[in-house]
Order: sequence, then C-alpha cells, then structure tokens
Amino acid sequence: MDKSMLADLDSLPEEDKVRMSTMIDQLQIRDSLRMYNSLVERCFTDCVDTFRRKTLDKQEETCVRRCAEKFLKHSMRVGMRFAELNQGAATPD
Repeated sequence: MDKSMLADLDSLPEEDKVRMSTMIDQLQIRDSLRMYNSLVERCFTDCVDTFRRKTLDKQEETCVRRCAEKFLKHSMRVGMRFAELNQGAATPD
C-alpha cells in the first residue's frame, strides 16, 4: 500500500478502519492459502508418480523439495517485481 492510501485510511472512522483491517487480513490469508494449494498441487502432480508406499521415496522427496524451492523463489521474485512496478507507478513523473 502506498502512503497516500494509508493517509486516506487515517481519515476513516475507527469502525471502518477495523473493518478494512479485517478485510485485508482475510484477503492475505486467502492469497496465502491459494499459493500453498497451488504449490502442493503442482509439485505433487510433477513429482509423485505412483502410490507404492505411504511415504515418498528419495527421488520423489528430492523432486518435491526442488519444486517447492523454485515455486517460492519465483513467487518472491514476482512479488518484488510487482512492488518495484507499484513504486514506479506511485511516483509522480
């Protein structure tokens, strides 16, 4: 959120601030769960071939670890790039 948006929130009544804060928290939780579910589905689909046993074999475990690391690094990079673009858009020319 940029500073002008935060300043706008300060002018709201306390009840609205609480409501907005709750809504933002819910959106962040929803987005986190979506990212987690996407990660699990993608890595499971890519790495687990059969259901021979209850636990992952060494190859599957390595694949899941690499997949999760790549997914998280990619998500972090996209978030950083989005923040960079957002800062650039908020700065007057």
